[in-house]
Amino acid sequence: MTAYDFSTARLVDEAGVDIILVGDSVAMVALGHENTLAVTMDEMVHHTRAVKRGVNSALLVGDMPFMSYHVSDAEAVANAGRFIKEGGAEAVKIEGGLRVVDKIRAIVQAGISVMGHVGLTPQSIHQFGGYRIQGKNHQSGRQIKKDALELQKAGAFCVVIEGVLSDLAEEITRELTIPTIGIGAGPHCDGQILVTNDMLGLNDDFSPKFVKKYADVGQIMKIAFATYIEEIQSGVFPAEEHTYNNQRKPLRKVVD
Repeated sequence: MTAYDFSTARLVDEAGVDIILVGDSVAMVALGHENTLAVTMDEMVHHTRAVKRGVNSALLVGDMPFMSYHVSDAEAVANAGRFIKEGGAEAVKIEGGLRVVDKIRAIVQAGISVMGHVGLTPQSIHQFGGYRIQGKNHQSGRQIKKDALELQKAGAFCVVIEGVLSDLAEEITRELTIPTIGIGAGPHCDGQILVTNDMLGLNDDFSPKFVKKYADVGQIMKIAFATYIEEIQSGVFPAEEHTYNNQRKPLRKVVD
């Protein structure tokens, strides 16, 4: 699951989740951007550091944001190192296939664990023309499979498979020796991940087919906020049990 703050991270960790990803989805669900491209390294490190304070057991992974690893191997290693040294993460995630193999290899050689990400990679949505299912024909499916295999060779310890047909994800999972983690890739991956805000119903305007809403926390919050306002206006809150009282004498009137 994803987490972007201390309180959520603590709850997710206590629930027993294996991996917590500080995803670049923070750009959309926490910072209000229309896609993931706007979030910066400084912002990602900031959120990772907050999440770290709430994690005791889960593996913490920081998501390398757009343009934090694209320019050079050296920059990729330096930014991955920031997640570990400043953010407290134990691994990083990088989107892409063959084009990021050298970056992954360099980061792994620097002693940092890397999670790969193939299929629908949100940082490439402008190339894809939007959030579209990938691997729908033989050629593109073959390329995604090749990407995953190359990431494994480069040293990735697992691979996220996003937004691909279920049978393709199953085929990739069967051939890889490292775990696969699916999101919108069917039930045959070794693990699954969802954006926490999506599964809790906090984003009314975003409901892709692959998301299961496990609770409508957004509606609960709206009711709580409205009730709070109503009780203040009616004088119900704060009540006696919310008020500090003692037996002190009243202040004497101040005479000028």
